[in-house]
Parts: sequence; structure tokens; C-alpha cells
Amino acid sequence: MSANTLGEVLLWLIVIAVGIVIAVYVLRWLYRRSTKETAFVRTGFLGEKVVVNGGAFVIPVLHEITPVNMNVMRIEVTRRGNGALITRNRMRVDILAEFFVRVGASGEAVAAAAQTLGRRTLQEDGIRSLMEGKFASAMRMVAAQMTLEEMHEQRRDYADQVRDRASEALAANGLELENVAIVDLDQTSLEHFDPSNAFDAEGLTQLTESIETRRKMRNQIEQRTLVDIRNQNLEAQKKVFEIDRETEYARLEQEREVEFRRAVQRAELMKERALREQEAEEAQLASRQAVETARLVQQLAITQERIRGEEETQRREIARRRALDEAELKMREQTEREQIIST
Repeated sequence: MSANTLGEVLLWLIVIAVGIVIAVYVLRWLYRRSTKETAFVRTGFLGEKVVVNGGAFVIPVLHEITPVNMNVMRIEVTRRGNGALITRNRMRVDILAEFFVRVGASGEAVAAAAQTLGRRTLQEDGIRSLMEGKFASAMRMVAAQMTLEEMHEQRRDYADQVRDRASEALAANGLELENVAIVDLDQTSLEHFDPSNAFDAEGLTQLTESIETRRKMRNQIEQRTLVDIRNQNLEAQKKVFEIDRETEYARLEQEREVEFRRAVQRAELMKERALREQEAEEAQLASRQAVETARLVQQLAITQERIRGEEETQRREIARRRALDEAELKMREQTEREQIIST
């Protein structure tokens, strides 16, 4: 490849690169894209174009764009005191409601929101200033068809009716009402009722009558409750006395049983002690008898021995005396015989 050809190739590459850079710059400058949170409406050259999920060329001087917020916006509406709602039974109601609003996803809704609301869709305060009156009107219309008790007990039904009525008013602005939440709902204080106002006078009369009736009912209930409480206390006291009496009877019965058992035990103990003493005395008596018997046997043996000794002594004495008598008799015979012989 020659030097001229190489130079031309490099030149073309540079030209292409510069063209690409310029094209990217022009695209970034002129091409606008919508996001999930923001759509826009292009007006001017070639007419109106709504861009929801995509993009479009926006040429300065020739085109103008209006951004539209696609997020859900919370609008709080409060009606209290003198501005409270009036119900079907002429009661005043303090209420706090939250409306959740967003621009419809269709091109027609985005175009209507851009035309009627403009850039105020980007600010909740701007939407609130335009829509608060419509929401308050819907709340008043539905409240006028319900009593205070119905509004309190059927909050979901009340919120649904308000949503239906408010949705009709929002359609012209390309808005959709996702949900209505009744955050707080209560009767307005009596100081905000104007006796010179026909509605307030009727509601005040009903409210006063209801309050007095309920006060009487409460008083009756309190008195009846007081009587019931005293009766319950009396019955409880009787039961306590009865329980105490039964307890005392049980204690006395238990003490009697204990004393009886103690007496039985003492009697058994004394009987056992007497038996042991008797056994001891019998043992002592038997021992004494044995000793006495042994002493008597010993004395008898001694006496018998003494008697045998005396008898032996007597026999010996008798034998000695007999021998002496016989000797004396023989001597006398001998003497007589000698005398006879000598004669």
C-alpha cells in the first residue's frame, strides 16, 4: 500500500470518527427519552406527540416538551372544626383522608394531564391545590347520605363511594384515583356547632338528646352496677364467713381428733407402761420368790443338816450312854459276882 493510499484511509477514518462523535452529540442533545417515573408531551413542529415508554427528537425552537410525573402522589385532605362534614343526621364530622393519585398510563391520559395540569404534576402541592376542592366535594356529597355511625362503622364503603365520585372528576385531567384511605374520623367538638345554623341546631339537638339519654343510661348502669357490686360483695362476704365458719369447724374437728388420738395414745402408753411395770413387778416378785425359795431351800438344807447332825449326835450319845450303861452294868455284875465269890 502506497503512502497516498494510507493517508486517504487515515483521513477517512478520522472523518468517520468525527462524524460519529457529532452524531452522538446531536443525538444526546436532540433525542429525549421518557423514564418509568416521567413521561412527556412534545408539541410544535409536526404536531403533538405523547411519549410514555420511548423517546423522540426535540429540536429547539421547533419543539416544546411538557414533562408529566407518572408516580403515585399522596394528597391529604382534612376537614375539621367549622369546615367539618355534615352527615345525613346533621352531625359534624372531623375527618382526615388520604387520596393516592397518579396519571393514567395511556397516551390520552398523559396528554390530558399535560394540557390541564402542565408541570404541576411534578409537585404534590400543585396537584393538591387543584384537586383538594374536588376531593372535599366528593367527601361532603357521600357524607350527606350517611349517618355518623354508618361512616364510622362502614369506613370502607364510605371510602369506596368517595373514590367513585372523585374518579369521575379526575378523568378530565387524565388522573386516576388508586385508593382512598380514611385515616381519622370523629365527631366534631360541640363548640363548633352554631346554634343559629339550621343544620347545626338540628344536629346539636339530636346530639344533646343522645348525650343526655346516654348519660341517664350510664347513670342507670352505674347505679345498677353499684348495686350488683354491693350484692356481689355481700354474697362474697357471706361466703367468706361461711368458709371461715367451716374452717373453724374443721379446725375444731381436727383439734378434737388430735386430742382424741392423743388420749388414745396416752391410754395406750399408760397401758403399756402399766404392763411393763406389772411385768417388772412380776419379774421382781419372781426374782424375790426365787431368792426366797433358794433361801428357804438353803435354810431347809441347813436345818436338815443340823437335824441330821443332832440326830447323829443323839445316836452317838445314846450309843455312848448305852455303852456306859452296859459297862457300868457289867462292872456292877462283876462287882456283885466278886462279892458273891468273896462271900
